[in-house]
Amino acid sequence: MTRTGRIIRNDDDVAEGAAWLAQCDPRFAQILAQTGPLPLRLKPDGFGGLLEIIISQQVSVASASAIRVRMSEAGLTAKDAVIAAGEDGLRAAGLSRPKARYAMILARDTLDYDGLHGLNDADVMARLTAITGIGPWTAQIYIMFCMGRADLFPAGDLALQVAAQDVFGLESRPKPDVLSALAQDWSPWRSVAARALFAYYRILKNREGL
Repeated sequence: MTRTGRIIRNDDDVAEGAAWLAQCDPRFAQILAQTGPLPLRLKPDGFGGLLEIIISQQVSVASASAIRVRMSEAGLTAKDAVIAAGEDGLRAAGLSRPKARYAMILARDTLDYDGLHGLNDADVMARLTAITGIGPWTAQIYIMFCMGRADLFPAGDLALQVAAQDVFGLESRPKPDVLSALAQDWSPWRSVAARALFAYYRILKNREGL
């Protein structure tokens, strides 16, 4: 535990959070019985991790993975390489015009990635979303999966909304404010609750043949 909250570092931390959620709400126990052990899903923090999340914005998992491979093969994972490539080089590697622009802005920003670890979640969010191209979802995913914070929930994520609607028997897909309020009961393990719902969403999609 730090003054900024619990940090998830390994599978045991995720398992601890999952056990707490299952005891807290039997519906999580039902989810976990179907998903099995939840994935750690941690990624390195810093420029490369944030760039990967920008690549993943509003595209399918398969598309994002393909673009990340092309970017890696082109050596476009570090600030200097991104700046040297320019927007044309980034687009040649698969980025859309807006994302190429966002990547250039991020590469030129003086963000202190190490310094973020000493800030609380709200301050990290404020610092990240001050950068063009980084909205709340991108910042939240970075805090969860690159910084390892245990108690964050990206309520604006469509997959989480769809999964929550099914799990909690809601009449319609919950809006972000509704889902955020619901997630308050899952503190201090909201990031693990998100992992559980992400995993359950994949089960739903497979069940529907999508």
